[in-house]
Amino acid sequence: MREKLKDFLYRYRHGWILSYLIIYLIWFAYLENTVTRRFHVIHMAVDDYIPFIEVFIIPYLLWFGYVAAAIIYFFFKNVSDYYKLCCFLFVGMTIFLVASTIYPNGHYLRPRVFERDNIFVSMVQWLYATDTPTNLFPSIHVYNSLGVHIAISHSEQLKNKKWIQWGSFILMCSIIASTMFLKQHSVFDVLTACATAIVMYTFVYGGNWQESKKRVYQRQYREI
Repeated sequence: MREKLKDFLYRYRHGWILSYLIIYLIWFAYLENTVTRRFHVIHMAVDDYIPFIEVFIIPYLLWFGYVAAAIIYFFFKNVSDYYKLCCFLFVGMTIFLVASTIYPNGHYLRPRVFERDNIFVSMVQWLYATDTPTNLFPSIHVYNSLGVHIAISHSEQLKNKKWIQWGSFILMCSIIASTMFLKQHSVFDVLTACATAIVMYTFVYGGNWQESKKRVYQRQYREI
């Protein structure tokens, strides 16, 4: 039994990187509890023309499963793609934490009165009650959605599975749209998330650095 446990831990030793989530959750909780009243207001004129559409709560909440499923899939299927995805996500999430720490921010975009009364509105009200309209940019919902879809698009195992490729693309776009239609984020948050993703893409998926990393991870994978 001890040998099986030892083999299991060795085989999946790449799980160490997920310990970053402990740091992220503690840091994020601190920001949520401290950035409540005094903050810089994030707003663009175009935000006022975007309607509130409560049905977008569905893709917004699907984001959690979308990101988790991608990490779990690559964790077991491809160590190289797993490391690339985690690097992409965690660096961007750290940038978000640092930005919110040195530049406390929030918005006043959320509707005060809901014109409709349905299950989707109830879900949005629950979301508003649990998530403060602060610590906004770059939007992690947007950034991580882009990161997951990029990882899926670059996956050798998934490149021929068109339904997964298209499904991921549609879900990614829906999640990005949901951040604005639910008044969770300003267009500014979306744009900064996209800009951050573009920069991270060049580091994680481009150049000779990536090729050398790929060879290292492939060698480690063969050893498992």
